[in-house]
Amino acid sequence: MVEFVGSVITPQHVDVVDVAGARRHLGSGITQQLDHCRLERWGLCLERGTPDDPVHSSEVIWLLPELGLRLTRYRPRSRHARPDGSLLSAVRIDRDARSWITTDLLLGLEVPEHGAARIVNSEEFATAVSDGLLTPEEADLAVCTVHHTYEEVRLHRDVEQWLAHRGVFAVP
Repeated sequence: MVEFVGSVITPQHVDVVDVAGARRHLGSGITQQLDHCRLERWGLCLERGTPDDPVHSSEVIWLLPELGLRLTRYRPRSRHARPDGSLLSAVRIDRDARSWITTDLLLGLEVPEHGAARIVNSEEFATAVSDGLLTPEEADLAVCTVHHTYEEVRLHRDVEQWLAHRGVFAVP
């Protein structure tokens, strides 16, 4: 375990994005070269190809620091395939001029392309809280972030409409 900004968290839950080098260093020790890494006024947009994935051509991640969220989507290989939807994960984001550090708070929201959102990873989250891997403050932040996001997405009926309402737009 590593000490990180006042809390104990396993290293596999901390990712570092080297913005200038367009690399993502996963807590597991893997480094991924990014195809795109660009700063937006709302956060950081990352994309990398997934050549070994038979279903998806790429992974797209948006780091949204004002919302405390990481949005993950996968682009399907086939133009005719349905998109999988979005995964919104509660994260703590620390950044400086060169890098963005995300600490996964182990609770998220899965939002299918059509259908109701659902909270995910609650068992891993509960275990991390009971084992002291997340502080009570981090646990509270994760729960509040996910529930607040759930309500907002529900009110806007769709992730895209919610993002637009929040001023978050994809740039082609």
